[in-house]
Amino acid sequence: MIITKQLENGVRIIVKRMEGLLSVSMGILVGTGSAFETDAEDGISHFIEHMQFKGTETRTAFEISDAFDALGAQVNAFTGKDMTCYYAKATTDHTAETFGLLADLFLYATYPAHEMKREKGVILQEIKKDEDSPDDLCLDLLARAAFGNANYGRNILGPAENVSGFTMEDVTRYKSARYCPDNIIISFAGNISREEALALAEQYFGSLSPAVTEARPKTVVWGNGSIVKTKPIEQVHFALGFPSVDRDCDDVPAVQLMNAILGGGLSSRLFKRVREELGLAYDVYSYTSHYAETGVLTVYAGVEPQETQSAAAAIREVIEHFAKEGVSEEEFARGREQLKASSIFSQESTSSQMLLYGRNLLYFNEVYDFEKRMAEISALTRDDIMRVIEGSFDFGKMATAAVGDVTSFKL
Repeated sequence: MIITKQLENGVRIIVKRMEGLLSVSMGILVGTGSAFETDAEDGISHFIEHMQFKGTETRTAFEISDAFDALGAQVNAFTGKDMTCYYAKATTDHTAETFGLLADLFLYATYPAHEMKREKGVILQEIKKDEDSPDDLCLDLLARAAFGNANYGRNILGPAENVSGFTMEDVTRYKSARYCPDNIIISFAGNISREEALALAEQYFGSLSPAVTEARPKTVVWGNGSIVKTKPIEQVHFALGFPSVDRDCDDVPAVQLMNAILGGGLSSRLFKRVREELGLAYDVYSYTSHYAETGVLTVYAGVEPQETQSAAAAIREVIEHFAKEGVSEEEFARGREQLKASSIFSQESTSSQMLLYGRNLLYFNEVYDFEKRMAEISALTRDDIMRVIEGSFDFGKMATAAVGDVTSFKL
C-alpha cells in the first residue's frame, strides 16, 4: 500500500507499507545539490549536509549520534547533483523516536561556530581524500569535461577555498532559497502504518512556514572536453562520456537496457572483451545518469599505465562494433531479465524503496509505479535497443578524462 499527502505548507509525504518486516526506513529529501549552486556557493550543499549533524537546539553533535545508537538505529546523509537526502533506519518499535531525532537534526541544527570550523577541516580532508581516490577523481573530471565548471559539471565537495570561507550568512541564504517546504519530501518504507507515518510528518513538519523555493534554471551545454591529471600512481583511470537522454524521456528504459548489454555486468560486451579476453583491466564498466535536462552514458576503466592505449583502443573497438552491429536476441533477452531483476530486488529493501519512492515524488511529483516499470521493460523490443544505439555513440561529442601516470589521453 502506498499513501501520499501534502501538508498545508507544501511538504509532501509518501508512505510505502511493507508488512511482515521488522524495520522502517525514513528519509527527508531536498531538491537541491551541486547543480543548483552558484560559483560562490560551490560546495555549500555538501557543507550544509555535514553541518546538520553538528548540534541542534537541544542536542550536541555527540548526543545526536549517541541517541541514534541507543535506539539501534542507523543514520546518514548524502549530497548529489540535484538532491540531498537525510535518512535513517530503525526497528519498528523505535520508529517514532528515530524519526524525531532525524527531524531534530534537519529542522533545528544550530551551526555552532566551533563545529563549523572543525567540520570545514573535515571536509578539506575529504577533498584531499577525493584527490587520492583516482577513480572518483576521474569521474569528477569527466563531469567537468562534459558540462564545464557549472551545474552538472560541479564537484559536489566544492573547492577548498569556498569551503574554508563559508559563513553562517551563506548557509542561511542558501537554505532560505532551497530548503523550502515545497522542495521537501518525507519518505517512509517498511512496516509502518499510514496513520503513524502521517502523524509523525505532521507533528514535526506541519508547523514549518510556507515558502516557495527559489527558481534556479540551469543552462546546460554539453562539451566534448578532455581533462588529464598526471599523478604518480600504479594505475591509469580513464572515463568516456556520451550525451544521453534526460529522465523525462520515454527512451530511458531502452537506454538502461542498452547499457546493461554494453557494460552493466559480468556478461557485458566491455567486461567480456576488455577484461576476460584481453586481460587489460580489472575494472571496466558503463552506467547511465539521467537528469532533468540531459543525461550521460559513462564508460570507465582502470588499467596498467603501459596498457592505457591498448585498453582505450579495445574499448573504442567494442563501442564501434556495438554501434554498428547492434545486439543479438540472446543479449537482448538476458539484458531485459537483468533490468527486471534489479527492479524486483529493490522492492525487497526498505532503504531502496524509501529512496526510490521519495526520489520519484521529488523529481516527477508522482508515485513510482512498479507495475508500469515492469510493463515498460517487458514491452521493449530488440528494435528499440537498436534505435537508441544509433543516437548514443557520437565520438565527435565524446568527453574524456584520465588520471594517472600519463600526460595525454586519446581514444
